[in-house]
Amino acid sequence: QVQLVESGGGLVQAGGSLRLSCAASGRTISTNAMGWFRQAPGKERVFVAGISYTGTNTDYADSVKGRFIIAGDNAKNTVYLQMNSLKPEDTAVYYCASARGVAVGRTTYGYDAWGRGTQVTVSS
Repeated sequence: QVQLVESGGGLVQAGGSLRLSCAASGRTISTNAMGWFRQAPGKERVFVAGISYTGTNTDYADSVKGRFIIAGDNAKNTVYLQMNSLKPEDTAVYYCASARGVAVGRTTYGYDAWGRGTQVTVSS
């Protein structure tokens, strides 16, 4: 059984930074792609960033490109999302997800395991 536990969310002022962590168990991050999604109140869950099982390929939503960085630590079986230059529109619950296969996908359908989410709130 795959379990994903996110941490690192919180309240930050615009322009600040946060680092989210996703600790995985039951599946290694070196065998499946991993992704981060976010969901704002009243909106659908959307793709933020993804990393391939090798860690060599990454993908970002246009809205976060150049500000967010996704990375994995195989030794800790953990994926991180470094978020810089945060904006109020980044406010959402952030979810970690493990993909069905090795490729990074931008749709929720491509992921079969999800964490419970961590709240990120950016004040203006």
